Amino acid sequence: MSENLKFAVIGGGSWATAIAKMLCVNLSEISWYMRNDAAIEHINKYKHNPNYLSSVEFDTQKLKLTNNINEAVEYADYIIFAIPSAFLYAELEKLTVSLENKIIFSAIKGIVPETSLIVGEHFHIKYDIPYYNIGVITGPCHAEEVALERLSYLTIACGDPSKASVVAKNLSGNYIKTKISDDIIGTEYAAMLKNIYAIAAGIAHGLGYGDNFQSVIMSNAIREMKKFIKKVHKMKRNINDSAYLGDLLVTGYSLFSRNRMFGSMIGKGYTVKSAMMEMSMVSEGYYATKSAYKLNQGYGAKTPIIDAVYAILYEGKDAKTVFKKLTDVLD
Repeated sequence: MSENLKFAVIGGGSWATAIAKMLCVNLSEISWYMRNDAAIEHINKYKHNPNYLSSVEFDTQKLKLTNNINEAVEYADYIIFAIPSAFLYAELEKLTVSLENKIIFSAIKGIVPETSLIVGEHFHIKYDIPYYNIGVITGPCHAEEVALERLSYLTIACGDPSKASVVAKNLSGNYIKTKISDDIIGTEYAAMLKNIYAIAAGIAHGLGYGDNFQSVIMSNAIREMKKFIKKVHKMKRNINDSAYLGDLLVTGYSLFSRNRMFGSMIGKGYTVKSAMMEMSMVSEGYYATKSAYKLNQGYGAKTPIIDAVYAILYEGKDAKTVFKKLTDVLD
């Protein structure tokens, strides 16, 4: 019974805070690991995360807060990772307890830079976790709207549908609707790729392109995503489902999107370094762009949008010039 299963959340950011909020609705206790001792002390005292989604109030009697990742992992049957992909490798290096027989779900929307693997593949290859014990939590869903208790939708993907159902049940609520999927690889790649396309949408906005061109970017992006994912993992999927197209749209259009914000700053003339310094949150799409571009050297999918973003972020090409050429390629 899911009532007897123990959950741990790994991460201290906005997504981790949102997931902890959702789980606390349905569970009497969860373990929550974060590195920041000051944040733990603040939550225990004031019932709010001081750094992310500070409007969310927690019943601290339901939280086993810890700054020791091993303590959280040892406690839980189900472990939900919700930290930026750029920091995952270093956090996992701290593990001294085994992940054997643990059920791992990733709410991370990116690629592990050290291995160029999506998170599910990283756990499978590097930690020998079988795919039936690995799952993915994707949107379309912004953590900020979870905090505001606005109606949101989640897709829970796992090779074992019973485990996907357990996670779906414990994340569901009055304003959270869930569905399950068996497309672990496809949904995770989609969650990674949509951040790149959101950067592209942001760059276009920063350069002064309007809504008409934004719609063209999004239309081409979903077709580009379909080609890329089909090369990586061929199976029957409807790319227009919410886990793919819906997640792409909310990330490309929303004012809550940190990737769109990052892209907009680049389009306005910020350097990558200065844009990152000004943002208080990590732009997953920055790291994903390099990984997706390099991966596609082997797959050979036609990806003009990814190529354009890579040229701007990693080759130092002028955004205005690159996007002028891109407008002639898109339809």
